Amino acid sequence: MLYIVSTPIGNLKDITLRALETLKSVDLIAAEDTRHTRILCQHYDIQTPLTSYFEHNEVQKADYLLKLLKEGKHIALVTDAGTPGISDPGYPLIKLAKENNIPLTVIPGPTALVAALNLSGLPAHNFVFEGFLPVKSGARRNKLESLKEETRTIIFYESPHRILKTLKDIQEVLNDPEVVCVREITKKFEEVKKEKASQLILNFTKNNPRGEFVLLLKIV
Repeated sequence: MLYIVSTPIGNLKDITLRALETLKSVDLIAAEDTRHTRILCQHYDIQTPLTSYFEHNEVQKADYLLKLLKEGKHIALVTDAGTPGISDPGYPLIKLAKENNIPLTVIPGPTALVAALNLSGLPAHNFVFEGFLPVKSGARRNKLESLKEETRTIIFYESPHRILKTLKDIQEVLNDPEVVCVREITKKFEEVKKEKASQLILNFTKNNPRGEFVLLLKIV
């Protein structure tokens, strides 16, 4: 069995009893970053062996993990935070398992985009999640252009290294809309800012942006 296990996005208490039981009972945990997952395991006295499964090895490593699954091993798939496959490693292994009739199940839990949507105050009944925008400015601006007529709440992920560039493109392409900027969800310095893109740019120019960001906006 392949278990797709959601893990906390910040506060270590945000994990389900079923997730803890699963992580303790499987033969192996495939983790995006074993160092990060080891912190969670040590906190809850989980002794299960860990193996790395991250962006740059997930295609090749999926074959190895599939072999173990075919041998009858039980594997839990986790990422550093949140739900595997949602802008995080996981899809190649899940796809392989489905194609090879390996039983799989999900242990639901935290997902940053849903938590940020709840915090934003924007309409939550109808939304679109775009994940991370393209790294290159031209492709990023093209993507934003394609969303100009979008009527649903739009959600993006962004890193602290690219947040200013992304906000500048949002300001220019989408005519300086109001953006809800959420960071450090469930952590000590959780922050929700709702301001024009131009104002957020000023804020992050003065104050070095830290943490992973979720950006939300309603254009139409």
